[in-house]
Amino acid sequence: MQNTQSVGTTAPMSTNSSSMLLLNESVLLVAVLAFAILQNKHLRQSSFWRATVTPLASIIGSGFLIIAPLMAEVAGELAPLAMASILLVAYGIGAVIRFNINYCERHAGSYQPLIVRRLEHASGITLSIAYVISIAFYLRLMSAFLFSAFEDTAPFLEASFTTIVLAAIGGLGWRYGLTALERMETLAVSVKLAIIVALLAGLLHHNLVEGFSFVGVRAAHLSFLDQLRMLAGMLLVVQGFETSRYLASEYSADKRIASMKLAQRLSAVIYLFFIILILPLIHHLEQGNPDETAIIDLSAFAAPILPALLALAAIMSQFSAAVADTVGAGGLLEQESDQRLSSRTAYLGIVGSAIILIWVTDIFAIIAFASRAFALYYLLQTLLGIWVICQGSVASIKEGLRLMCFVTMAGILTFAVLFALPAG
Repeated sequence: MQNTQSVGTTAPMSTNSSSMLLLNESVLLVAVLAFAILQNKHLRQSSFWRATVTPLASIIGSGFLIIAPLMAEVAGELAPLAMASILLVAYGIGAVIRFNINYCERHAGSYQPLIVRRLEHASGITLSIAYVISIAFYLRLMSAFLFSAFEDTAPFLEASFTTIVLAAIGGLGWRYGLTALERMETLAVSVKLAIIVALLAGLLHHNLVEGFSFVGVRAAHLSFLDQLRMLAGMLLVVQGFETSRYLASEYSADKRIASMKLAQRLSAVIYLFFIILILPLIHHLEQGNPDETAIIDLSAFAAPILPALLALAAIMSQFSAAVADTVGAGGLLEQESDQRLSSRTAYLGIVGSAIILIWVTDIFAIIAFASRAFALYYLLQTLLGIWVICQGSVASIKEGLRLMCFVTMAGILTFAVLFALPAG
């Protein structure tokens, strides 16, 4: 490249600088407008939206930014199809959870067969362990991101800051209950969603200007079995919709079922469009094991301001997912104790356990256990749904199709429990 500084080359540079400034301003404006809409008074005060925020925060959590390079590595140009398949399976599992919400609450207080009680209890224990690990992991990852510049003192600073955040979440939950946690969660989700909308707008603009092409996107050399194992692991990236089931103290079954559907559909649209729009840029990344910062750096190709915005979104993702799982875990323990333990008291126990994990274990090493625990929880819930259907009439086409769907989900989840490779 010639290193000339003629007048003829100055004008284009100035024009390019002006266009970049305009692009940054446009992307920032999109984020601000989206945030303003999400913080609209009527939306914030809507109980239906509040019921939607908890599962939505958990679904679009720590895995959002890492899913694209992982999907490209496993499926290459077929990444959008692979992502759509994962989302479809997740929606099917969501249908199982929604079915069980109806069944369990319809028979609440009445005699339930021993197998139902055992499946519910086993799945509850499994999920509570997974929640504690995930909460600790999300916030530890958030702290690692915040203190990444302080290499020498990072471990102590990260653990200390994570402890303070966990204590604040537990204290607010114990003092003010679900409402206080939902307010924090709603604000974090609003920031995160606004930045995601801005990201999608920036990526769309880039693809329209530069041309939309998957050229250069190549899957890694993996066996078909390894591809399936990695895709099964990525199923857990879109986990989190089950939190709706454990908000019974605040929301009706109908509202939780409808809000879970909305959360899954909205997150599915976001994930799918993100994969499609980011894929033309993936060839800029080296294949291997990219972390969240890989996509953050990559977003600069779409707009220079996006890396800073995505850094904030990454922090909000960890925080909102941790709060969502704390809410879900509190409701779960309240349900498991037959209301003898309030969710407010449960919050203290949950964050206390997470704090212990932060200081005595390598939370990054045991997160794979949480992934398998989530898969096992879904499997147990699916087996419960299958048992309930088989006890009734399967004469109708609708019930027959539902049973086929549940059996298919059970097969996929069994494979995930036994063979899945954790995403990331």
